[in-house]
Amino acid sequence: MDSSGNNKILEVNNLKTYFYTDGGIVKAVDGVSFDLKVMETLGIVGETGSGKSVTALSILRLIPQPPGKIVEGEIIFDGKNILDMDKKELQDFRGNRISMIFQDPMTSLNPVFTIGNQLMEAILAHKKITKKECREESYRLLELVGIPDIKRRFESYPHEFSGGMRQRVMIAMAIANSPSILITDEPTTALDVTIQAQILELMDELKEKTKSSIIIITHDLGVVAKYANRVMVMYAGRPVEFSQVDNIFYNPLHPYTIGLMKSIARLDHGKNEKLKPIEGTPPSLIDLPEGCVFRVRCEY
Repeated sequence: MDSSGNNKILEVNNLKTYFYTDGGIVKAVDGVSFDLKVMETLGIVGETGSGKSVTALSILRLIPQPPGKIVEGEIIFDGKNILDMDKKELQDFRGNRISMIFQDPMTSLNPVFTIGNQLMEAILAHKKITKKECREESYRLLELVGIPDIKRRFESYPHEFSGGMRQRVMIAMAIANSPSILITDEPTTALDVTIQAQILELMDELKEKTKSSIIIITHDLGVVAKYANRVMVMYAGRPVEFSQVDNIFYNPLHPYTIGLMKSIARLDHGKNEKLKPIEGTPPSLIDLPEGCVFRVRCEY
């Protein structure tokens, strides 16, 4: 879990991504700033609708336009602002320098193509190699992510795989071109607890082998506690706290983070200590309150 250095590989500064709807402007991401270091695992946590996934999609410039638009900010990768890249630069960049594992492994693969076909497509999009070399590379990747009987599985279709196996294929596709950053959006959605642990351990091992950095987007604080080096807590499209993982769990500063910690079961809680929910609901992203967006639910 340790980060090997302080070199920043990614910097996001004052990112704002809005969606223009008939009902008003949805401020899905509203002033997000953070950085990611080499070989670091960064956890982004928050409730549903807090802006976690939109932040990740903004980094890869995958926001559908319309209705979405990145209205402000900088996303600096390797000294270059991603928001200034042209179409060709973006094509070379996505999946090659930064890759993403999307939310649901059950629907992320194309059901009419074999696993091998889809994996080879991901490789050939960025590498000028022969089909034979590509096939061998695909075998290597499938073996790396722990899929047995790789030559037979290479010819299989997604419906022949379990959810955990499909997620392993998604990881193989994501790391096919040795990206510097791997973004994982709820990587264990719809998987049982045992498979969740296997997938997370696999990603942690691959980070060490490939010397990459990882962004884990999740609402599962247990995942963050075990695998992240630092954590950004988001609420209503804004970051409310950003710190080392131990600080978030043992010395939270923002009232929302404090509320999250009080609402989860922990081994260091007393036997009769009750969980305390956060009262109320998140505000509308169209009509945010002035000042601190958490103030209407804050107990302080």
